[in-house]
Amino acid sequence: MLLLNTAMLGAWHVHAPDYAAQIKAHPETAISVVWDSDEERGRQFAEGLGVPFEKNLDTILTDKKIDGVVVNTPTNMHREVITASALAGKHIFTEKVLAITSREAHEIAEVVKQSGVKFVISFPHRALPHNLFAKEVVDKGLLGDISLLRIRNAHAGTVLGWLPQHFYNQKECGGGAMIDLGAHGMYLAAWLLGEPHRISAMFSHITGKEVEDNAVAVIEFKNKAMAINETSFLSDRSPFSLELYGTKGSLLIGGPNHSVQINSSLLKGEIEGWVQPSSLPKALPSPLEQWIGSILRDEPIHFTIDDAVILTTLMDGAYRSHKTRCQVTFPLD
Repeated sequence: MLLLNTAMLGAWHVHAPDYAAQIKAHPETAISVVWDSDEERGRQFAEGLGVPFEKNLDTILTDKKIDGVVVNTPTNMHREVITASALAGKHIFTEKVLAITSREAHEIAEVVKQSGVKFVISFPHRALPHNLFAKEVVDKGLLGDISLLRIRNAHAGTVLGWLPQHFYNQKECGGGAMIDLGAHGMYLAAWLLGEPHRISAMFSHITGKEVEDNAVAVIEFKNKAMAINETSFLSDRSPFSLELYGTKGSLLIGGPNHSVQINSSLLKGEIEGWVQPSSLPKALPSPLEQWIGSILRDEPIHFTIDDAVILTTLMDGAYRSHKTRCQVTFPLD
């Protein structure tokens, strides 16, 4: 059996322990070493995993026994760490977002493409059956021309106190609720509606943190469809929801019952009105599974470095809009 030897680069992100647990449990992967820019944090993480800590990143990147790296550094370190990893020929799995600015994202993408390494960013919502169904509905035109998409993805991490304090560090994160949790709505919107044209965003600092804790972005796409992306660190018991509205019908996903319902004049049958599909598309492998399979067996990756650049570009536009209190048009300067 082939074994993928990985290095955990950073324990900063809240999902780092989850990725480590998945890698340790996977029969084809192993964690060989941990690095972190914060030595104390890195040593604690390494001790918990039962692997060595290495304080010199170059030592890991020049180690031929390391096949790939899992990047969970502060977001403002992504360009440095991901670029260095690609140049060293290491396959890369990274937490979203790719970078803080569109310019940095394009720089990373250029190096990753030239290096030829396998790259996967964590877009888990694009692997879920209900969202895959939404993509099928759009691609098949089952709602006619799409006019509006609304996505709400929120939790109460700030209110309940389980988000780490460094998630409120503007320099490290590049922002708050929107750049972190709102990223899921951003990449889903681009996936469903295509190329963005302009964006307008409004953020709030209700709990007085350095970064926003409540945020909304409105995006118009080249096809004239609009998307409303809502997110928050303050919303307890707030179920994920995705709503699609077109000239021939509507699709509602999520809510308290986690249901999927469609109502379209193009779906003629014995029962009119709201219908729950009898089956949904099969879930794709998780982002981490896609990364592992792509390296060991050349299996497909369903979201690319270009998708990662689009996400960062949308985020960059949203933060520019909030800062200037103006709409921002793509492409960015």
